[in-house]
Amino acid sequence: MTPAPSSSAPESAFLALSPRVLDLYKKTKAFVDLECIPAERLYYLQLKPVGHPDRWAVVPPIIETLKSRAKELGLWNMFMPPVYGKYSAGFTNLEYAVICELLGRSWLAPEATNCAAPDTGNMEVFAKYGTQAQKDKWLVPLLEGKIRSAFAMTEPAVASSDATNIETRISRDELRKEYVLNGRKWWISGDPRCKVFLVMGKSDFGAKKHLQQSVVIVPAGTPGLEIIRPMQVFGYDDAPHGHCEIVFKDCRIPFENVVLGEGRGFEIVQGRLGPGRIHHCMRTIGMAERALEHHIIRITDPSRKTFGKLVAQHNPTSIVDSRLEIDQARLLVLKAADSIDKHGAKAALKEIGMAKIVVPRMCCNVIDRAIQAHGAAGVSQDFPLAYMYAQIRTLRIADGPDEVHERQVSLFELKKSSELRDHYAKQAEISENLLAKL
Repeated sequence: MTPAPSSSAPESAFLALSPRVLDLYKKTKAFVDLECIPAERLYYLQLKPVGHPDRWAVVPPIIETLKSRAKELGLWNMFMPPVYGKYSAGFTNLEYAVICELLGRSWLAPEATNCAAPDTGNMEVFAKYGTQAQKDKWLVPLLEGKIRSAFAMTEPAVASSDATNIETRISRDELRKEYVLNGRKWWISGDPRCKVFLVMGKSDFGAKKHLQQSVVIVPAGTPGLEIIRPMQVFGYDDAPHGHCEIVFKDCRIPFENVVLGEGRGFEIVQGRLGPGRIHHCMRTIGMAERALEHHIIRITDPSRKTFGKLVAQHNPTSIVDSRLEIDQARLLVLKAADSIDKHGAKAALKEIGMAKIVVPRMCCNVIDRAIQAHGAAGVSQDFPLAYMYAQIRTLRIADGPDEVHERQVSLFELKKSSELRDHYAKQAEISENLLAKL
């Protein structure tokens, strides 16, 4: 069992948490460390083995037990910011960042509190862009935790990190007033409780580059929607939720299933991915903390001395590096969350991009050091480190690879070039004037 973290809520002069958030922090901390993490082994025992026909059909019952407990504690839907009114629990992105870090310590905690991807991002899409009918049909049961959802964007045949490349076709059938979908997607949630897919495709190949895409709602079970296979990450299938390859073949949905309107897909995706990316970063900080705790316990274990000393007595540099990197990354995440609250996700793209680059890299490094400290045990099933690494290495690709965010951040920095050139020219002029007086 992972030990409970010793640190209290991260208050400081620039992060003053309200009594309500402090109380929530304490409850979440106890719930994650004393209920979710201890339940992880039971979850996997309840999960059907690889090859069993029910592996992708039955969800381990412990997750519903944890969900009921989270509701009792008031730890439910904490991610939705106040701008969404009645759908929000009333916490800002900055406040949620502190709580979400705790959820990241266990892969059961986000789902147990109804704060798991991709549902959080999809719920924000429905809340921000959906019609009232769409909200009533899909957002309400998602908020209640009765169903799950998927976001279908990535495609195997194109470089999907540039969303303008996607090829899934959304055609209009005016006679039947239906959209017809044809295309192939992958890395799409395959949870048996998934009842709705938000699908991005091209509805107008002749429009301007960023106005060709639309997002439409495809209910699970719609004829023409076929799940081909579950994908694996370093051999992990993440059943029963997973990540699947799916095909749309003459899949028909009514016109009213378009979200916001035709040609608005790129706008929706950008609005969805901003908060989604920072949520991933928040959770990743928590996972890094858990990995470091395992690292510390391992190298201070008195039964595992080498050459007459505790491993920690040989060279503690690795845990120092991990602590420095975690705390630096956390500040970047908090800054990004604060920027979203104050200026909106679009205005905070630079900060979000910076966090999305730094945090997964940091966590990969922290986990790798912990694995190394554990020796052969670190890559085994006896410790959570190997699975952690698989999850976080994937995050350097998911929701935009590092290179896309590096490009974005570089563009923000390069915009300063003209202003900087003028500024330094003025400095040089002042310097020359001073020298001329000699």
